[in-house]
Amino acid sequence: MYDGLIEQLVIENTSKIVLLVMDGLGGLQFENYQGTELELAKTPNLDALAQAGSCGLLTPIMTGVTTGSGPGHFGLFGYDPLNTNIGRGVLSAAGLEFDLTDKDVAARVNFATIDTSGNITDRRAGRIDTATNQRVCEILRQKVKLPKPYKFFLVTEKEHRALLVLRGPNLAGDLDDTDPQITGVPPLAVKAQNVKSKKAAALFNDFLKQARKALAAEPQANMLLLRGFAKHHPYPSLFKRYKLRCLCLANYPMYRGVSKLVGMELYPVVKSFAEQVDALKENFDKYEFFFMHVKATDATGEDGDFAAKMKAIEDVDGMIPRITALKPEVLAITGDHSTPSALRAHSWHPVPLLVWSKNARYDGSRAFNEKSCQTGGLGRLYSKEMMPLLLAHALRLKKFGA
Repeated sequence: MYDGLIEQLVIENTSKIVLLVMDGLGGLQFENYQGTELELAKTPNLDALAQAGSCGLLTPIMTGVTTGSGPGHFGLFGYDPLNTNIGRGVLSAAGLEFDLTDKDVAARVNFATIDTSGNITDRRAGRIDTATNQRVCEILRQKVKLPKPYKFFLVTEKEHRALLVLRGPNLAGDLDDTDPQITGVPPLAVKAQNVKSKKAAALFNDFLKQARKALAAEPQANMLLLRGFAKHHPYPSLFKRYKLRCLCLANYPMYRGVSKLVGMELYPVVKSFAEQVDALKENFDKYEFFFMHVKATDATGEDGDFAAKMKAIEDVDGMIPRITALKPEVLAITGDHSTPSALRAHSWHPVPLLVWSKNARYDGSRAFNEKSCQTGGLGRLYSKEMMPLLLAHALRLKKFGA
């Protein structure tokens, strides 16, 4: 009913919008901790922003639905995550700036550890370092052979993650993941969801059979789990939709991939969030929209490390004064989903949202956490509704109607 309305209302000006995504931000009470990670972290700067701005909660997809990072970020950028859902393989390819063709099917790889019975003991291979990943990828490139004219590309992302692309005629990407999401069981076979995808399923299964044999001597990364099979298709850019020149300051390929697919320029990968802030300052006059991404809040949640997630939040809090010193018209802080340490996984819980702007209505929030955001003036929104809200605070939307 309202498709295209925001694009019709967009006007251009010189205002700056900074979106800071603390991946997996939302949490839960856990064991002896009397609150969530965000509630118990020492965050004076985030709390001060909450007192001077507006707070609320974001539902990434719909109530009760747990989202992956890809749909979670599409929603934050103002795209309907149900209509733009795409396999993680394509996101990884975009983030690595690997140019897919119409003959390709891409998949996200998690290197994993299996025991002598073939059961998974670690879905992330002990979070091997990137150098080990590169070495293992080279072993597979040398030892795995596919029937002509088919070929594969295996590219290291970071730590235990990689990209696998299968190329050849008559391939479709409607395939089921091989990651069972639990340990103690073997990886699943690649299964085709339709007749068109049977050829690709057979080739991926052949690849995995050869890979298991080739990596049998590896102590940790001795198997691959494949997720998010997909073929590429284009999306309208953020500039076309919102007249925003956008810069992505994320480090991980998957998040850079989402950003590239929606038309953001990618800043070179840096080592720390502090360096992201340096890059923000350096490029502040060149763009109108800046996407900053913190991975540690998600990784520590997935590891079940409550204290480490608190520390990751506190580290971000320490950088906030450097961001606000640039005086963006709008600073929004949220997450793409919740990753409670108590669950060691993504969850369905709504995500805290903070909007700081001179045009924000003070709502009486005293802190930036789940409880405060639950009673904040922004109420509960779907993630896809956040971008219009930020555009409005930046005075980038004209009045609708007479």
